[in-house]
Order: sequence, then structure tokens, then C-alpha cells
Amino acid sequence: MKLQVAMDVLTTEAALELAGKVAPYVDILELGTPLVKAEGLRAITAVKEAHPDKIVFADLKTMDAGELEAGMAFAAGADLVTVLGTAGDSTIVGAVKAAEAHGKGIVVDLIGVKDKVGRAREVHALGATFVEMHAGLDEQAEAGFTFETLLTDGEASTVPFSVAGGVKLSTIASVQKAGAEVAVAGGAIYGAADPGAAAAELRAAII
Repeated sequence: MKLQVAMDVLTTEAALELAGKVAPYVDILELGTPLVKAEGLRAITAVKEAHPDKIVFADLKTMDAGELEAGMAFAAGADLVTVLGTAGDSTIVGAVKAAEAHGKGIVVDLIGVKDKVGRAREVHALGATFVEMHAGLDEQAEAGFTFETLLTDGEASTVPFSVAGGVKLSTIASVQKAGAEVAVAGGAIYGAADPGAAAAELRAAII
């Protein structure tokens, strides 16, 4: 299982500083949506140039113009780009077309999708590299939500998936047991007093 760090910082400089601390322990460097909105494509290019051996994940959360937006991110250096699962199939197909042209991949983020299992299967058939079983902060606060829901949905989907939203040292073993290809840790790493040490602990917990 790969370890992904969600860098939910707001400047390219902060992203480069964080990436420098955690790169030895993670496989995927994710530029969070706020970072991409604040800094634009230059942040993608800067991180990829600084860490060419890492998979750079641009969390665009595209909802429209899939081929155009994904193509821009890939040209800037991204290896993976997100499209929202609530987007229309044509948007996802367009993004996949751009990924194929660049030899890269599309991740479909299922945040806000009610039937995550059903939509995961649909978008995988459209060409998504994997889906992200993701619960945002608002969704996590809803009655009846548990972290295990994400794991159960991932297992039930029978397609390649990652898990984001609640991944930490106490849950990462269960993420791997559920069969996830990628564990996405955000606050558990960037919110730690020593992000490098936190990333190293998470890496060590992966069998």
C-alpha cells in the first residue's frame, strides 16, 4: 500500500518545505485543492521539479471541462489528477482522454457521493485509475458516519481505491486490511509537531 500526504497548505513555499520533510517516507505528494487554487499550476511544477521521483497528485476536484483542466495539470507536471465523482460521465471521460495522452492517471474523488460503491464501479469502467473513498469534514460530522463506512465501501466496490478522511496511526492498519491501494494522510502529517517523524511512523505501520 502506498502512502500519500495531502499537503493542505496555501503557498508553494510551504508545500516545498513540507514535501522536503516527508518525501523520504511517502510515495505520493498531493497538492491540496486550496493550494492549487491559491498558487495555480506553478505549484505543481515546483513540487515535481523538486521531487521528480515522487508521484505528484494534483487535487483539482474538477467538475467540468475534464479534458482541458486535466491536460493543463499534466502538462505542468502532475502524475495524477482528481475529478469529482458527482461530475458527469463526459467530464470523467474527457479527463481520462487527457491522462491517456500524457501517460498519466485520473483519480475520481467520491466525496459527497451517496452511493460510493455503485459510482466507484461506474467510473472505473470509464477509465479511472482508482477511486478515492473520501469523506470531507462536513460529511464526517453527519449522523451515522463512521470511518469504517469508507473501508466497507472500498472493499465492496471491488475496484482499486484509496482512503482519505480520518487516516492516522490508529487507523492505517485497518485501511491496509481493507485492501486500499493508497492511504491518504493529511492532518496526521502536516498537523504534527514533526511532520517527518509522523510520516515515518505511518510508513512503519504499513506492512
